[in-house]
Amino acid sequence: MPDLPTPQDATEAALFSECWDAVLSYADLCTAGSDAANQLATEAFSTGIREARDVEAGNLRSAGRRPAKLPRIPLLLTAVRTTAAAWEERGQGHRLDPDLRLWLNSDKAARYTGPPLQRPLALRGLRDMQEPDAVLLWLAEVEALPLQVVARRLGLDPATVSDELSQVRGLFRDRCQRNHLDTPMAARCRSYARLLDAVTRSTGADTPNDLSRHLATCVECAEAAACLRLHGGGLPGALAGGVIGWGGLAYLERRRRAAEVRLSGRPDPADADGGPTDPGAHKARVVRSGLLVAAVLVSALALAMSMMPGGSTGDGATAGGDPSDRQPVADPGFTLPVTAATQPSSDSPAPSESATGGGDASPEPSERKNPRPGPQGTTSATAGEDDPDPATSEPVTCSVDYHLVNEWPDGFQATVTVTTERALDNWRVAWSFRDGQEVGQMWDASFGQDGSRVTATAADYNRTVPEGGKLAFGFLASWEGENSPAHDFTLNGRDCA
Repeated sequence: MPDLPTPQDATEAALFSECWDAVLSYADLCTAGSDAANQLATEAFSTGIREARDVEAGNLRSAGRRPAKLPRIPLLLTAVRTTAAAWEERGQGHRLDPDLRLWLNSDKAARYTGPPLQRPLALRGLRDMQEPDAVLLWLAEVEALPLQVVARRLGLDPATVSDELSQVRGLFRDRCQRNHLDTPMAARCRSYARLLDAVTRSTGADTPNDLSRHLATCVECAEAAACLRLHGGGLPGALAGGVIGWGGLAYLERRRRAAEVRLSGRPDPADADGGPTDPGAHKARVVRSGLLVAAVLVSALALAMSMMPGGSTGDGATAGGDPSDRQPVADPGFTLPVTAATQPSSDSPAPSESATGGGDASPEPSERKNPRPGPQGTTSATAGEDDPDPATSEPVTCSVDYHLVNEWPDGFQATVTVTTERALDNWRVAWSFRDGQEVGQMWDASFGQDGSRVTATAADYNRTVPEGGKLAFGFLASWEGENSPAHDFTLNGRDCA
């Protein structure tokens, strides 16, 4: 007679059903191929489940280590990162993304395993929250699930979940503020700590010039500003970059795209004709170092703030009377529900972004990055190749949608979507900036810039576009003074509407 499944088996099957999509998505970012991604995700999942068991059994506490209190998904995502580090130590680093390998051997990675008070503020703040509150915050902010879906998953009242999320954001801010004050810091940083708390609470007043200059040069204080500033849309990036580490913002972008696909109900183009024969050829490779980008992003996001004060214990300590020591805001009054693995709920994650992600595909490792000098690598050689020989280039009728996704005082994120009426075997999109904007990073294309003229060239995996189809890519860029929309778009040297 076969063994009956135990409650633990059912719990872990439900955990797999709920979290596998997220784990595989991040593992895909961390590796150089689909086989490696699946193996890394599988190993990390086993490691994360063991750690979760140890936490529940109190084994970590008895061994003299502080129990992890992260929600399940970020716990498993950090297991992906630590498993990747183990691969690097075992001589399997060639299977990892090259940028991740550089990060794993840098001081940035050491922050996650070093002294608790020097670990990223978002990580410490999330750990210090009651688990139901932390789960609500992560699902809504990072996984980008609609609040109605989050309410169903957590057993909360859909009518009040928005208010509960606002309270939970405030609790996260309070934890981060008190952890920030407990962090060993330079005298200059400490002199700004109270002012930073004050200006990040207000949506209206200007940031003093001296504080703005300090935030532009101090990564730790800029990181704190992003965690403390709940308005302005920077909280998801601060959470993803601070908790996950490398690739945090790329993971965030993937989850948002996956959520959009689920909400729109559109089938993923990769699933046409029965799905791809090689899932790895259809992965959305938005590869950029999440922590590096977060440092730029948070320093910029911190520059438009204003007034009020706040207090913290260390990495795990909880001061008596802390508001989050009471019944969690997001606690439905019972243990978080576990769904049977064979009956995933309607709010279960969509199929892995290995096959979703809006139809993106995975470039080869050499094509995923946009090297530029310094941290960004070297400029693509495509700059200045905008105009092909008219004798060898077919005219293309096309239209362009230039979308400003986000903007901060010295930078912005934008996407470009081109609709072509003719089928394309390859493509090159060029445009001009009016105000001296400079592209720093691009995904789903390689790029070059010559003065105000930018040229984006297809990656290996998205060169072909069907008749009436669309091509899309995104980028991060800097600006000063004005940030007028891009203009004078061409596709393969022909004007676009």
